[in-house]
Amino acid sequence: MTLNYEQIWSVLPFPAFVVNVNNRLSHANAAAEQLAKSSIKQLRDKDVGYLFGQDSVIANTISQAGSKIGSLMHYNIEVGLNDTEPVTCNVHVGPLDSKSGDLLLLIQPTGVALKMSRSLTHMAAARSVVAMSAMLAHELRNPLAGISGAAQLLSMNADEADLELTDLIETETRRIGKLIDRVENFSDNRPVALAAVNIHDVLDRAVRAAQAGFASGIEFVVDYDPSLPDAAGDGDQLLQVFQNIIKNAAEAIEGTHGRIKLRTSYNSGVKFTVAGNRTQNVPLQIAITDNGVGIPEALMEEIFDPFVTSKSNGSGLGLPLVSKIIAGHGGLVECDSTFGRTTFTIRLPIWRHKTER
Repeated sequence: MTLNYEQIWSVLPFPAFVVNVNNRLSHANAAAEQLAKSSIKQLRDKDVGYLFGQDSVIANTISQAGSKIGSLMHYNIEVGLNDTEPVTCNVHVGPLDSKSGDLLLLIQPTGVALKMSRSLTHMAAARSVVAMSAMLAHELRNPLAGISGAAQLLSMNADEADLELTDLIETETRRIGKLIDRVENFSDNRPVALAAVNIHDVLDRAVRAAQAGFASGIEFVVDYDPSLPDAAGDGDQLLQVFQNIIKNAAEAIEGTHGRIKLRTSYNSGVKFTVAGNRTQNVPLQIAITDNGVGIPEALMEEIFDPFVTSKSNGSGLGLPLVSKIIAGHGGLVECDSTFGRTTFTIRLPIWRHKTER
């Protein structure tokens, strides 16, 4: 069998660049073009520093590799380019041949598999919450109604001091009733009625609602891919997802320089296996980033679990509902957070007509 190296190069799953002796890009595979969001025609002859930063670890590693014989590896470094969120990667730089001085730069994102695993775990957790919530709502409503009714009867013959206590009982039962209403949202396990949804229209609705209310003093920045196809989903449910995430973002922002960025893109390489060994492709990517205080590291692996919250007055049900809705759409949701930058990334399938399925 004759090896077709061009074919091997094009199907490499990780971004790969060829850097010439002048530290300029000469070739890039399809994964590299996707990472840079630029074609090879646009990238060719660009300085490495243009893409990764003049003082970046990658630029320094290439300079070191060019001045010595052998390969260099850097593990778990943050790679960011073109104003995109940094991604933890392993980076390999090595000579292609001794005559030309060309170097191969291979970038292997290390966090992708971990994020996918966490997202799938959140999907399983969401299914568990559905079963639990139906039981809780049923079991709690009846005694709660009895407590509220008893408090009302007691208040009819109570003196002023006791009225304060009965009012407190009624206030707390109403609060618990609202919490049960939110828990009941999980018990609706009907399949999502999928239709073609323009994600940008839904995002714009969420932003307008936020700007008119809880996020009136925050700057919103949008970076939409205009060629993005329609998503397969329920517009109202997706609106609830985006509003929930934007509200969390607004609440995490302190001071007067709040900023929330919404970015959409297409990534055809993200797939995962669902029941029956069926492969689900989720190429539509929506990233919502804020410059708030971030999520405590101790909570990062649990934020999509019910009743987990860092807010003193939070119920811990908003993000589990986000996870449930996205799972019902056959999608994935994940989160990265450090102080000053938190990003929720949602991946959704595209809409296909019945003839295309």
